[in-house]
Amino acid sequence: MEAVYSGCWFIGDIPGDWRVARLDTLANLFGRIGWQGLTSDEYQEEGAWLVTGTDFHKGSVNWDSCVHVPEHRWEEAVQIQLQEGDLLITKDGTIGKLAIIGELPGHASLNSGVMRIASKAGEYDTRFLYYVLRSEVFRSWFKDINAGASTIQHLFQGDFKHFLLPFPTLVEQERISGFLDVQIFNLDEEVSILEKQAETLERYKESLIHEAVTKGLDKTVGTKPSGVEWIGDIPEHWSAERMKYVCETSSGTTPDSGNLEYYDGSINWIQSGDLYNIEVLNKTSTNVTTKALVECSALKVYKAPFVVVAMYGASIGNSALSIIDACTNQACCALVPGKRLDSRFLRYAINAAQEDLRSKAIGGTQPNISQQLIKNEPIAVPPISEQKRIADALDSCCANINSILDIKRRQIDVLKRRRESLIYEYVTGKRRVEEEA
Repeated sequence: MEAVYSGCWFIGDIPGDWRVARLDTLANLFGRIGWQGLTSDEYQEEGAWLVTGTDFHKGSVNWDSCVHVPEHRWEEAVQIQLQEGDLLITKDGTIGKLAIIGELPGHASLNSGVMRIASKAGEYDTRFLYYVLRSEVFRSWFKDINAGASTIQHLFQGDFKHFLLPFPTLVEQERISGFLDVQIFNLDEEVSILEKQAETLERYKESLIHEAVTKGLDKTVGTKPSGVEWIGDIPEHWSAERMKYVCETSSGTTPDSGNLEYYDGSINWIQSGDLYNIEVLNKTSTNVTTKALVECSALKVYKAPFVVVAMYGASIGNSALSIIDACTNQACCALVPGKRLDSRFLRYAINAAQEDLRSKAIGGTQPNISQQLIKNEPIAVPPISEQKRIADALDSCCANINSILDIKRRQIDVLKRRRESLIYEYVTGKRRVEEEA
């Protein structure tokens, strides 16, 4: 069958015996209007299930994680009373998460962050639509309609009803979804195995670091209590000291973002995002100017090498060894080691202390650790010559582990890209099941 242009750039060509359909011709879309006065005070142990996006798991609803609300809350919102075969999609937060309703455990409704897609008299195969909405077709469409919008995005029902999707016959939809079910399951299994292997390697690396910076390399030496729970016993000739006694701590600021004369200069400026998933920092995403350094008194350039710790948000406790001279914003704490502390050993010690630091964070949606808390965080301190030996040993071990982790992550990335390509190609008819059966 000769391919024809669909009329939609995000779909491209489709087989000549397919058509393009608008979502609201196939399904009814329903969502809770606000919260209709519903509050968390009404959550209870029994009653109707209330489904949120956080309850979605691998394309289904994890009913065990759902909260319950009084039955009258289910009764009053008829349009969002869930039915078997419904497809759910998140419209706030992480937009586009999907779940198919299988067997219902009882009466169930939605919170305001989820939309219900209900088929009009079996117009389509639900799993086929699931794969279309999981594909690049939906992501490209959503990105297009939100071009120029604010950073806080939302899937509006009024927009979503106009969503155009490739539409083969119902028989072919079922054939495609059945094929993808098998293929995607197999790919997901491969990804899961690799992710578990990577997690095991990460835990092993963390245990090596913790053991080395709290117990040393020589297991024959005598030990003594450190007086610090997360450190435990330490070698007799070591000490446990607060950070403020062995290094200088400081943080910076953010120059006025509206003043263009403060940015795109030659001075490295570290933000917490620069510390994501790295161990050694050799560049920054943003630079500031000498003018910013002169006019912003809280900005100070620290001479490399020094350690940087993220104090706010999701990256809290992340750290890196900076091998470049740099200043920081207010969300980062710079730790400049004194004469008794090796900078590489300090970075490993901070890594070992990360969970303890995170446990002391304060705040709700944006937890943070203060510079004062970091100053008072204890670490184990061996003689400087021993610190260097420990750092050398960890550099070697961690480099070997990281090289294996890089291979695992590349394999995961290849499988995920193959998965996304497979879904897109089959739901748009670029490849057809009967041609490969």
